[in-house]
Amino acid sequence: MKRNTVIVLLGGIGALMVAMGIGRFAFTPILPMMMENHLFSPAGAGYLASSNYLGYLVGAFILTLVQVNNRSRLLLLGLIGSIATTWGMGEFHSLEIWLLLRFLSGLASAVVFVIASSMVMERISTKQAGIFYGGVGAGILLTGFSVPLLAKSGDWIDVWKGLGLISLIIGLAAWYLLRDKQSGTNAAISPSNQQASGVRRRILIWLMIAYGLEGLGYIVTGTYLVAYAKTVSNLPNIASLSWILVGIAGAPSCIVWSMLASRWGKKWTLTVSMIVQSISIAIPVLIHSSAAVFAGAFLFGATFMGITMLTVSFAKDIYPQNNRKIIGLLTTFFGLGQIIGPLIAGHLISGNGSYLTALIGAAFIVLLGAVSLPLGIGRADRKQLKPVT
Repeated sequence: MKRNTVIVLLGGIGALMVAMGIGRFAFTPILPMMMENHLFSPAGAGYLASSNYLGYLVGAFILTLVQVNNRSRLLLLGLIGSIATTWGMGEFHSLEIWLLLRFLSGLASAVVFVIASSMVMERISTKQAGIFYGGVGAGILLTGFSVPLLAKSGDWIDVWKGLGLISLIIGLAAWYLLRDKQSGTNAAISPSNQQASGVRRRILIWLMIAYGLEGLGYIVTGTYLVAYAKTVSNLPNIASLSWILVGIAGAPSCIVWSMLASRWGKKWTLTVSMIVQSISIAIPVLIHSSAAVFAGAFLFGATFMGITMLTVSFAKDIYPQNNRKIIGLLTTFFGLGQIIGPLIAGHLISGNGSYLTALIGAAFIVLLGAVSLPLGIGRADRKQLKPVT
């Protein structure tokens, strides 16, 4: 692997760790600590999660409309926004301010995800994309270890601020490694130059539908997994252990799914990964045990970023010259699903005091997305797209 490629991958991994692994997903292992202090109800947690995902949706949608002339500057702003909002969650003690901070954190996450993806994906191969998207799993793994360590010497306030400092160090290093040295070459290619065939549009439409359903279903577990784990067993640190398992499985998962895609094709690999994820969501509530929680957490971690990586790289195959806008479009549909999921799940959990309905419903939604891919795309990908290399 060339030195420049290694530098780009390290920068991209660091950016995803800050904006996604910490900025977006640190809320999950900290959530039980905040709820134990009676700072909000499960429904309130749903509102906070959906506020974050609303910001993610808005950020992704804006990036499909605007022309970006300086990606490095925008990436830096996104990283700073993610760092500041992570720190701010421990600085302020008001639900209204937390809602604003989670919204801004989601906005920053979308900016970093879309811009970093466009900067990295144009400089690496499809197989190397698996290494890049492993940055989210690495960030989750980092939070899984950091949260209990920071909590030992303080409370939830110190955890948020500690993660903010960690994000600052990683974020600045990531931007330095990933920044464009010639910002004037970053203008997006106009859609008018991308005359997509009807078949390619059909593939993209079904990708957006499946990815939107993925966002709707997966985020229920992504939000409530750790809180649910604490209701299953009195095993010490079961919440932290389950989240660490998500990170352990997530970090290398994209590489594995990338290898499978080179054999099976992205359509079928995406289908299989979503089916596995639907099983991972259902297992902990169908089998009420610590082992089931750990199995579900591991399988969930092994699939959720692999699905994102496969979807983005599939879209890159279809529109190789306009990847930023296409990534933004897919992320918009994903973000829309994410807003709806926690709102419904939060009310279901608050209403009946059980996670069963919310998680089984989420598993069914992801399964529906999996089935929609082969049914909707059919043989179009074989006819129009070159085999994955």
